[in-house]
Amino acid sequence: MSRKHDNTSSQTKLKSRLGRSHNVDMINGGVLVPLICYSLPIVVTQVLQLLFNAADIVVVGQFVDDTAVAAVGSCAPLINLMINLFIGISLGATVVLAAVLGANQKEKIHDLTHTIFSLGIIFGIFTGILGCLFARTFLEWMGTTSDSIGQATLYLRIYMLGSPFFMIYTFGRAIIVAQGDTKRPLYYLTLSGVLNVILNLILVAGVGLGVAGVAIATVTSQILSAILMTRALFHLDSECRIFPFELKIHKKPLVKILKLGLPVGFQNTLFSFSNVIIQSSVNSLGTACMAGNSACMNIDSFIYAGMNSFTQGCMTFAGQNYGAKRYDRLNAIYRSALLSITFIGLSLGSLSYLFGTPLLRLYLPDSPEGVTFGLARMLLVVVPDFLCGLMDCGSGMLRGIKRSVFPMVATVVGSCGLRLLWVFTAFNHYKNNAAPVSAYKILLLSYPISWAITFVVLFGYYCHVKKGLKIEPKTETVSA
Repeated sequence: MSRKHDNTSSQTKLKSRLGRSHNVDMINGGVLVPLICYSLPIVVTQVLQLLFNAADIVVVGQFVDDTAVAAVGSCAPLINLMINLFIGISLGATVVLAAVLGANQKEKIHDLTHTIFSLGIIFGIFTGILGCLFARTFLEWMGTTSDSIGQATLYLRIYMLGSPFFMIYTFGRAIIVAQGDTKRPLYYLTLSGVLNVILNLILVAGVGLGVAGVAIATVTSQILSAILMTRALFHLDSECRIFPFELKIHKKPLVKILKLGLPVGFQNTLFSFSNVIIQSSVNSLGTACMAGNSACMNIDSFIYAGMNSFTQGCMTFAGQNYGAKRYDRLNAIYRSALLSITFIGLSLGSLSYLFGTPLLRLYLPDSPEGVTFGLARMLLVVVPDFLCGLMDCGSGMLRGIKRSVFPMVATVVGSCGLRLLWVFTAFNHYKNNAAPVSAYKILLLSYPISWAITFVVLFGYYCHVKKGLKIEPKTETVSA
């Protein structure tokens, strides 16, 4: 029987209660502790995912060569460019569903969740076809060096075969976390990640498949995570349960998702585009710079994951409280997230720079020149990385209260636009008049400058929006 048409009230109450057993209460009580409880599983999930991704680079660095490291690393900005539009839409879907759950609008949940999951299937097939057909063309546009483009093309094509499974997991996760459950995605990713590492060692160190081996291992792990997520959604004991024969796109939920998610997706895509341009600039400085940049990006991604987890928590908490009209809790949510992100970014960024050389040598055991480039990025990007976290948190907070257009414009102009302007002016000037490491440092300065400016703009806009929200009568004292 369809969950939509279940008329047995006792069963409905029981299923709702069971469905909430994994979930964090985002609307009542204090903010900081529930936010941490919600975000920590996301932190662990993302860190595990990054560890498994780092295993790809470490394995090819240890068992292949620096060219393979450069090939795998140079694909990351391009992969992000192709998938970030749809990841942004999934984030928008999370906010829409969180608001509906916060407002307790049960009659809207069925069509919304089935539309979300259907979008994951459609977007996954689209990105898979696009990536496989145009992999080499895209890499050539990026200026990938001739000694690594062959391996990069092979890796990218195999990787993109897993896009349908990646999108199914991503959009399924959007449904799960909107309810407040961040533990199950952690369990599923742990299982799939362990499989990824085992296959890396077998296919690369054992069989000798090189970059093809790490790509095959990644796709296989994505298949497993998609299966686990789909199974969970088909057996949920809540109104969010998915019924496979009822999957379809519903117009009204689709409009709401796209209205909120498309600006997020375009913002992420344009942000990724600017990173592709910067990656092209990095490529112009040689293979050692590419390898050092790739290794440091991988280390940096762990810090970003910790900060981004609290951004996701901030966005979902804001979405549920906005839907419930608990506007009195928004400042506490934003403040708690900003403090958490600053602590994570500053502490981990400083530690990473302090131990930068041994960390980079894990990826580049035979490339002292690559380590030099990596240390430059450590100092100028990783240490001030908390600024990026603050900027993202500002965007996430505004998305949670259904203001997604302004964050898109602010990020595109303040972060992407300024960064591209920097590349085509300051970097191009110094590239022809300075040593490669010095030119690389000039290029990297565009990151912290653009982050700081964009955060200030987003924070000011939030303060303006918050003043216009009518506070509901409070029944409790809210603390951060």
